[in-house]
Amino acid sequence: MTPTEDSFAPSTAEWYYPSEDISRQAYVTDYDALYKESMEDIEGFWARQAESLEWYQRWDKVLDRSEAPFFKWFVGGKTNIVLNALDRHVKTWRRNKMALIWEGEPGDKQTFSYWRLWQEVNKFGNVLRGMGVKKGDRVTIYMGRTPELIIAMLACAKIGAVHSVIYGGFSENAIADRIEDAQSRVMVTSDGAWLRGNIVELKKIADEAVKRSPIVETVIVVKRTGQPVNMQHGRDYWYHDLMALPIASPKCETEVMDAEDPLFILYTSGTTGKPKGILHTHGGYQVYTSTTLKYVFDIRDEDRYWCAADPGWITGHSYIVYAPLILGATGFMYEGAPTQPYPNRWWKMVEEYGITILYTAPTAIRGLMRFGDAWPNRHDLSSLRLLGSVGEPINPEAWRWYHKVIGKERSPIMDTWWQTETGGFMITPMPSVGLKPGSATRPFPGIDADVVDEEGNSCPPGVEGKLVIKQPWPSMLRTIYRDPERFKQQYWSTYAQQGWYLAGDAARKDKDGYFWIIGRMDEVIKVSGYRLGTAEIESGLVSHPAVAEAAVIGVPDEVRGNVVYAYCILKAGVQGSEELVDKLKEHVRHEIGPIAVPTKLEIVASLPKTKSGKIMRRVLKARAMGLPEGDTSTLEE
Repeated sequence: MTPTEDSFAPSTAEWYYPSEDISRQAYVTDYDALYKESMEDIEGFWARQAESLEWYQRWDKVLDRSEAPFFKWFVGGKTNIVLNALDRHVKTWRRNKMALIWEGEPGDKQTFSYWRLWQEVNKFGNVLRGMGVKKGDRVTIYMGRTPELIIAMLACAKIGAVHSVIYGGFSENAIADRIEDAQSRVMVTSDGAWLRGNIVELKKIADEAVKRSPIVETVIVVKRTGQPVNMQHGRDYWYHDLMALPIASPKCETEVMDAEDPLFILYTSGTTGKPKGILHTHGGYQVYTSTTLKYVFDIRDEDRYWCAADPGWITGHSYIVYAPLILGATGFMYEGAPTQPYPNRWWKMVEEYGITILYTAPTAIRGLMRFGDAWPNRHDLSSLRLLGSVGEPINPEAWRWYHKVIGKERSPIMDTWWQTETGGFMITPMPSVGLKPGSATRPFPGIDADVVDEEGNSCPPGVEGKLVIKQPWPSMLRTIYRDPERFKQQYWSTYAQQGWYLAGDAARKDKDGYFWIIGRMDEVIKVSGYRLGTAEIESGLVSHPAVAEAAVIGVPDEVRGNVVYAYCILKAGVQGSEELVDKLKEHVRHEIGPIAVPTKLEIVASLPKTKSGKIMRRVLKARAMGLPEGDTSTLEE
């Protein structure tokens, strides 16, 4: 049945409105007026936001469309994101304000004022310069959630180097691929990280990655967990030793950067096996991320803001590291698992630190929801003013639990849709608007989003289509690193005539103009909010000597959103067994990382394919879920 407008018409009961207090105090009290103003003059709107930041030299032109889709923002402007995130604050009363509060999984704690964080960043910037890192060089960072990760990112940005942060859950093969693509000669890692009471042996994994990608000449190691690790003479250096040298002066000149100079590369899964290096730049990214965080989470000087993501993903880059610091906020970061040692760990910290804003993923919410209401109800959560959700669409049941049990029906939920590619929130509520559980509401001011059909016509309310962005925005990805053709093909070729960005997500709008994100259209699986390319996992499986062919699908899961199911055809003469299944799962763990290990792996004699040889993953998904297989007329006999 084709959905009709009525199918998605919200009942009165589905609307949630913020309290008068929250709504009246919000930075944006009239969304419709601000959105209209931004659409009438997009460049003027973003220029006004950029005026609130510091620039070494003002821009000549807000937006250059001449080489579309390679758009340029704040052309001629000279800046550095660290100028706004740290340098300007230490000249004001904020120098003594808390910038970062950190708690390790074992319970150890650290705090950093803006002054202290600035000094640590300066010292490490000087260390990197002393190691020969120059403007434009790429530095790979592979660490757990510790303050040194943030310090390393900011130090790279300060001296004009380009950081490439790799999530601590990836394996040596995945890291080696990313090092190779970025051509990083310097790597920053840790001996280990704490997770669920165990040590993740990061240095050991990093050593294997460097063996596979010997371009790395220098490895700087933070001592976190203290277990013995291999330190190769002439290549490996302890972070604390380097930071104690005279070279590590607490004064470091900030590199003056062009607005369009690269800030970081962040790798994300695509439809082919090779991860894409998404490139972001200093100028537009700093304007967009700080503006979105300010308006969506209504950040105030008295707030204690906790984004519970990992800095290794875009959420952490934008909304743990850069935007909160640009706004002079006090951020909180926790190293470990939400349930270590008990399911009240998060709620205990919210109470202890007086957290006012909590931004996390539906996976975490669903995971904690399983333990019931008693754990959060033991704690005073009255400090919470706003809640947020990120990474995937939040199901209404989890939304309601989050709102009722954690927010005590006082805290509106900012359910944000955006991507690594977009740099910041694209479709999102603000604290003054009405909410519908499961909807990301409407586009942020300055964002021209729509749901369209194959020809580019706007879909009627309730009808599923492709999510597109019709105008450029300041924090958009500038290219795929070293692959501009892939950038054009993947994001801009579908609606090339109209010049629209294709997000790759299916969505629908309701009669109130609220967006409902359905999920990926391409072969990317979101597990716990993290994107995994089916091709990358399939390549990992096929690299095992027993496997001839593999197909991978995502199957819905109550807690993680999706889990990975894999189907393997074995090479002639190889016998399937439980032992082999376990070995193949272990192989995926080794090749890609624990997050990609299939929940179920089935040995099969054949895979459903079209006559042209394309694997029909929708048929596999239907079989896995016990659903009708639909039209199979295009399958091989």
